Amino acid sequence: MAAQQVKRKWRPPLSWVVFATLLVVLALPAAVVIGFRALDGTTSQMGPVEIAAILVALVLTLVIAAVFARTITGPVNALVRTTEAIGRSGAAPVPPPEQHGTRELATLSQSFLDLAARLVERTEYVHSFAAHVSHELKSPLTAIRGSAEMLLDDDMSPADRRRFAEHIVADSDRLAALLDRLRTLARAEVPLGATGVTLRRAVELLRPRFPALVATADGELDVPLALSEEAASIVLAQLADNAVQHGAGRLTLTAAAGTSTVQLLVADDGAGISAGNRDRVFEPFFTTRREQGGTGMGLEIVRTMLQAHGGTISLRPAATGTVFEITVPRG
Repeated sequence: MAAQQVKRKWRPPLSWVVFATLLVVLALPAAVVIGFRALDGTTSQMGPVEIAAILVALVLTLVIAAVFARTITGPVNALVRTTEAIGRSGAAPVPPPEQHGTRELATLSQSFLDLAARLVERTEYVHSFAAHVSHELKSPLTAIRGSAEMLLDDDMSPADRRRFAEHIVADSDRLAALLDRLRTLARAEVPLGATGVTLRRAVELLRPRFPALVATADGELDVPLALSEEAASIVLAQLADNAVQHGAGRLTLTAAAGTSTVQLLVADDGAGISAGNRDRVFEPFFTTRREQGGTGMGLEIVRTMLQAHGGTISLRPAATGTVFEITVPRG
């Protein structure tokens, strides 16, 4: 969608408006003095004291104009140049404005710099994610094409034909799973509805979906979280599914509330994560279960969903099983 355009017409620069206003303010005392003299019928010439007063007013006006130029018009123009640089920079860092002026303008400048940093980070993420998606989709597509070409061989035995057909079905299922995960990830980037679900409610929603997993919860279970029921279900279901796939039979959730956030510990008694894989578990498409249909996008969906609601997730050391620490704002 094309960007909205500001209607083009002549508009005075901010400096012109400021200086014109100051000149009008300066001219008012002189006009009042001359007007009263004309009404009294006295001479219209101003005395030394009046001239001195007007000169003082002129000096003060120039000082005020300089202050305005230093604190408002200059920083605004610098901010305009910075925003233009943000639009042109792509992935390059954007230098801060040369002038910041008032506290409000300095805050606005920092907001633009933070926005630029997020745009650069987002651009890098999109590039990296697109490369991962391309690689993940290319592998099953290549396998499907190879199997289809082999099926064109008229001399192929029925057993081989069936084997290659099964390969096509398996790779097609993997593509479908990847596309389904991508749709879930796209939804995870947008906050879902009203917030305020409690851990007690979230665990109640989780248990029917994983009957073979004993899910228990303790701590401050009735503190509202900045998550909707759907968002909490997606997050906990992904972690529960990972636990089940790694042989866990129990999932323990512990809530500890702070003044503005709630910390959730999600622990399972499964096989755990090897030391060599701990630094890679949050990489998109990283999985140790590729042959069993794993897509490696579960934790990426969890992290994206939490970030959309102002939360975080990290992997904590554990003697047995796996422990994730989730921090979310209070609802």
